[in-house]
Amino acid sequence: MASVLLPSSPPSGYREMTATLRPYLNAVRATLQAALCLENFSSQVVERHNKPEVEVRSSKELLLQPVIISRNDKEKVLIEGSINSVRVSIAVKQADEIEKILCHKFMRFMMMRAENFFILRRKPVEGYDISFLITNFHTEQMYKHKLVDFVIHFMEEIDKEISEMKLSVNARARIVAEEFLKNF
Repeated sequence: MASVLLPSSPPSGYREMTATLRPYLNAVRATLQAALCLENFSSQVVERHNKPEVEVRSSKELLLQPVIISRNDKEKVLIEGSINSVRVSIAVKQADEIEKILCHKFMRFMMMRAENFFILRRKPVEGYDISFLITNFHTEQMYKHKLVDFVIHFMEEIDKEISEMKLSVNARARIVAEEFLKNF
């Protein structure tokens, strides 16, 4: 049985994080590193076809047990693995209605440009905000640790982006309200 060791010092690029964010991201990193042991595997049903088994789900013996890593009830990651692909689905923290709208619009913006992000899916898994699909071809063409770093960096930055957009919307609303109320 193989085990994954977490590094004693954080990898380069880690910024100061909250006390609950670091263990959450470390757990996601370790699980992704373990799940990304992918190999080329042709379809057992159709000759000369190679589809991501995590999407097709044609053979139960090729699928791994899905893993949910949860920081709280609103913020979680679903990692579904198979012999030739891994699907990573992320639910982003959305504290209020403005954050829900901003998150939905931002994710829609990114998913419309999915061809620029090779591993981004156009449609997320039900109950999650965004999904990534990593196949054995991606791990052959790209460094595995860089793929993991990309997903972790995305998870770090998405909360910051939504918070900055929320502050911007609130500042703009305050200016608009002040201008509107000058007439009274």
